[in-house]
Amino acid sequence: MSELLSDAARDAVLEPLFANGWAMVEGRDAISKTYTFANFVEAFGWMAKAAMWAEKWNHHPEWSNVYNRVEVVLTTHDVGGISALDAKLARKMDGL
Repeated sequence: MSELLSDAARDAVLEPLFANGWAMVEGRDAISKTYTFANFVEAFGWMAKAAMWAEKWNHHPEWSNVYNRVEVVLTTHDVGGISALDAKLARKMDGL
């Protein structure tokens, strides 16, 4: 089971993500990022790859797709905020 990140862990885990384009969501304990691709097919293909990891780790993003853009929000609903699973999935998404 996941736990909320402690204040110390939060800084260590989130800083590299912020440097890579992730940001805190205003009014929520969540992080977000918008990915932009060349076209719809590339965006949808990336979502399919990310979905495989999300399913494997049983940690599913909030996301939306409009043409070549995918907007992603990560938070762990079970614990009411950001957990290590969010950082893990964010790093995987960045690597795809």
